[in-house]
Amino acid sequence: MALLTIFLVNYILISISLFFLFPKANVPGWKGLVPVLNFMEWCKLVGRPTYYAFLIFIPIVGFFIYAGLCVDMVRSFGKFKFWDSFIAVALTPLSFFPLAFSKSEYQGPILIEEKEYFNNLKEAHNNGDKLAIKKLQKQRKFNKSWGREWAEAIIFAVFAAAFIRMFLIEAYVIPTPSMEGSLLVGDFLFVSKAHYGIRTPQTVAMLPLLHNRVPIVGGESYFEKPSLPYYRTKALETIDRNDPIVFNWPVGDSVYVTKQRPYSVAQVTRDPSFAARDAELKRLIAKKEIITRPIDKRDHYIKRCVAVAGDSLSVRNGQLFINGEKVKNPQHMQYRYEVDFSKSIIGSKSLEKIGIEKEDRPANHIIFLTLEQEAQLREMDPSLPLKRYTAKWTSAGTYQNFPHDPKNFNKWTIDNYGPIWIPKAGETVNIGPSNIALYRRIIGVYENNDLVEKNGKIIINGKEETSYTFKQDYYWAMGDNRHNSEDSRSWGFVPHDHIVGKPLFIWFSTKDGSIFNGIRWSRIFSGADKF
Repeated sequence: MALLTIFLVNYILISISLFFLFPKANVPGWKGLVPVLNFMEWCKLVGRPTYYAFLIFIPIVGFFIYAGLCVDMVRSFGKFKFWDSFIAVALTPLSFFPLAFSKSEYQGPILIEEKEYFNNLKEAHNNGDKLAIKKLQKQRKFNKSWGREWAEAIIFAVFAAAFIRMFLIEAYVIPTPSMEGSLLVGDFLFVSKAHYGIRTPQTVAMLPLLHNRVPIVGGESYFEKPSLPYYRTKALETIDRNDPIVFNWPVGDSVYVTKQRPYSVAQVTRDPSFAARDAELKRLIAKKEIITRPIDKRDHYIKRCVAVAGDSLSVRNGQLFINGEKVKNPQHMQYRYEVDFSKSIIGSKSLEKIGIEKEDRPANHIIFLTLEQEAQLREMDPSLPLKRYTAKWTSAGTYQNFPHDPKNFNKWTIDNYGPIWIPKAGETVNIGPSNIALYRRIIGVYENNDLVEKNGKIIINGKEETSYTFKQDYYWAMGDNRHNSEDSRSWGFVPHDHIVGKPLFIWFSTKDGSIFNGIRWSRIFSGADKF
């Protein structure tokens, strides 16, 4: 609603500016106040067909049509400088109002004049009339310097790419093995931002084509303010169970960022071992160098949506159950195993045939395999020391697993988890000290309430509550590499407003994320929704 208000206010200001500007071109001012008619007259003034006024209403395309009309309008009044065009597009009312009261006169439809100029120039070239060519080239308003030509081309290319990236399709690369063997490290994906509804940007002051970090020099690539409220267009399809989804890391609102990876503040507070393994993180914690990020600037994750709003989920001995029923597992789902290939008769070529490359063979006896690969290894060498890992409960592990409450959820592991219900918009649950850990972040962070827990009471927005009604849908995301994925079992629910888009296909793939290791030709242009 707030975004719509911004567009409406901008349109009203443009209409008023046209009311004052039109008379300078012998067009009655009142036509500038009439919706649609004002844009049709605008088109006439610059030399465009009137139907261009209706093209503005086409999503995405309309913005470029609008930008062109703005530039051509100021050019029709003799304004040809680079900054004249830039301000006309970026701050249209602030360009048109001064133009209406300036000494600049309307010089006729610029596009008609421009077309005539280039036709004459072409004819002069064809006739070899050097004098005519020289005379025409003195009309500097149609002849730009090479510097301006390059500047405008680069700005347009960056703007178009940023616009497409922001609203339609964005390229991503798989950096971690959490989705192996369905999606591999080094897979480059195109992700549609329209399938689940286009999410308009909330962060507006940012460097184009960068997500949240500036390469090489470091630091964030945006300012948190000013910001726009959350808004999402109507979805083309719903998020279904087993769909791979790209989303913003829900707990990535307050993070420490090292060269290795970002860590959520809550994550390292619960588990000091992270700091022991990352010296840079230890220094950041000591200095309290915490970075806060808005929703659309949190890190991107890709996982499989294994449960949707309203589902009940549980994991029993590594097998997923939804609403009490055993579900079909992804074909290439992986588990962790302990193995010692030094005691095996299996040769390297045999291992490569079943997808175990040299770089995948462990030095520490830990490997991640599909059930099919496990069966193939046992068939090749029945005596091979191969043991599947099963997560055992520990008190420390309970703190690491969502909802991080060892008192009330003290036997959950990544292999034996739940049952847990996935919140749905409009549904109401009873809340109290025994289950508030499940919904604490939803109520206080994702749905922006003032949550206080005091003397066994739950106080929301200053009022004691024993129930809560959810404002949006939530999802449960898990990696296909079930023993090597930091997912919902670690940090909980994925809110609908954190959903970025749907992976479409793999457009390029390198072995282990490096082109020097080779290209996976068989994966190029393959689907990204493997199951």
